[in-house]
Amino acid sequence: MENGGDIFLKSLEKRIIGIYAGKSPLTGKIGLEIDGEDTPLGICTSSGTVGHSLSFGKADAVVALSKSATLADAAATAIGNLILQPDDIPSGIEFAQGIEGLKGLLIIKDDKIGLWGKVKICQTS
Repeated sequence: MENGGDIFLKSLEKRIIGIYAGKSPLTGKIGLEIDGEDTPLGICTSSGTVGHSLSFGKADAVVALSKSATLADAAATAIGNLILQPDDIPSGIEFAQGIEGLKGLLIIKDDKIGLWGKVKICQTS
């Protein structure tokens, strides 16, 4: 995924979604494991360090999951705007917990990662 990496996934099988987080050492090493029974699912990414989109934050990747791809996109952007340094990850997660309809969240800043909700990560390399 990359900044603006928005996916609406419907699958009968398990799928692995790779995560691109710019210069973070986690880029290309982890992915999201999505079970077919958890779809359809919106999986949307926002970044303050990758891509051309405007972001007020500095997160390398914020990935939000929701049955609504529109909600996941908006949540990823809003939460990404809150992340300026790794110490901001817990406040981003706390904010996410208040968003009705959000199923899960992954935040990467530098070599730090935060997870909340129904998120299963796996090694990709």
